[in-house]
Amino acid sequence: MSSKFDVAVIGAGPGGYVAAIRAAQLGLKAALVEREFWGGVCLNVGCIPTKSLLHNAEIANTLKNKGRELGFSFENLQLDFSVAHNRSRQTSNRLVKGVQMLLRKNQVTTYEGSARLTDSNSVQIIGNDDSYTEIKADNIIIATGACPRSIPGVELDGNRVITYREAILADELPESIVIIGGGPIGVEFAYIWNSYGVNVTILEMMDRLLPLEDDEASRALARAYRKHKIDVRTGASVRSVVSEGDRVSVTYEMDDSSHEIEASAALVAIGFSPNVDQLGLEELGVTLTDRGRFITVDEEMRSSVPNIFAIGDVTGKLMLAHVASAMGMVAAEVIAGQKPEPIDYSMIPRCVYSHPQVSSFGLTEAEAEEAGLSFRVGKFPFMANGKALGIGERDGHVKVLVNQNDHIVGAHLVGPSVTELLPELSLAATAGLDIKDISRNVHAHPTLSEALLEAIHDAEGRSIHK
Repeated sequence: MSSKFDVAVIGAGPGGYVAAIRAAQLGLKAALVEREFWGGVCLNVGCIPTKSLLHNAEIANTLKNKGRELGFSFENLQLDFSVAHNRSRQTSNRLVKGVQMLLRKNQVTTYEGSARLTDSNSVQIIGNDDSYTEIKADNIIIATGACPRSIPGVELDGNRVITYREAILADELPESIVIIGGGPIGVEFAYIWNSYGVNVTILEMMDRLLPLEDDEASRALARAYRKHKIDVRTGASVRSVVSEGDRVSVTYEMDDSSHEIEASAALVAIGFSPNVDQLGLEELGVTLTDRGRFITVDEEMRSSVPNIFAIGDVTGKLMLAHVASAMGMVAAEVIAGQKPEPIDYSMIPRCVYSHPQVSSFGLTEAEAEEAGLSFRVGKFPFMANGKALGIGERDGHVKVLVNQNDHIVGAHLVGPSVTELLPELSLAATAGLDIKDISRNVHAHPTLSEALLEAIHDAEGRSIHK
């Protein structure tokens, strides 16, 4: 028995469920197929539960390390990680139920199971209960996300050699851990574990943490982590990971010599591969990239087969939940006959919830120089911001890159709550405002946002407090 839909979405992550709901809002009959996680990796084993754990970690770090500064003391501090873990699962479950409610509210038909395209208008679903269903759709959106990739020759056993998924779901702490990869996932877990007393070492192949971010932001984060006694080793290329008994041994090359480190576990966080296997895409002529096998799409999210769309991590664009949602909105609106604005990926905000936090959009200084762009830099340190000093978070800075037309072409923030501060700058950039518009906007005192204003004043050559 088959059912007919205007659009069928495969994958219920932040791209897929948003696309299905938006399609339904626009009057389309929509179906959504999900194999495992309603709400995707983000809500279940990614963005949301990690932010819950990070909040607990910040409190733990304050209790352990800032008592003297803040004027309190106590004996026999007990940190129960299992409580933090349970809270993270409750947070996740609450949002997952919310997504399911929204799908029902918008009359999206849902199927639980694995999907495969048998032709460009047919989706075969093998249910999680082994049932068989086939649905027909005029349009299909692939939103199947991505999965962690490993180092060649390194087996992910899910016990001692793990990915973010096992790390999120574990309710016990490792005694010590080696984190392979100093990107967002690596540095966030490093802070969580370190705050609970785990001995943490980060091995990053590139010359700095967060190698895709601005160099100064990376160096500021590394300084803060070393103060937390997180062992940061950059330029370290891992050759092997061997698990024996209750230990793992990691061999790596650094400074033209071989090194070995042992720990009770290793987290591999080096990147992702798209979930495209078993979907039947290549048989239908859907073009995949030569490098990485991501689905190639145009600005309307169409693949090489006109009625098959793809969104989110499976396309290999910016692999961020909010990008997937934005792409899902575009795909649904195109299918409904609208003409949405194309996504400008250069203006997409990037956020790392480390401590201090890192957020950015647009060009780094290195990228601007490589492009031959004429620009100037405005910068302001949080150590000169009254609110930052008041809350005891003085590490970091705000940096803006401004072109010769006084428009922001990049912003790079490291410091307290900078993931919440970034939208003012990205909105100004996408709206075409120049720095004088921001400069005239009065910022409340004392707030962290004053650091944005001071950085803009610095770019104008009239800094007051620097």
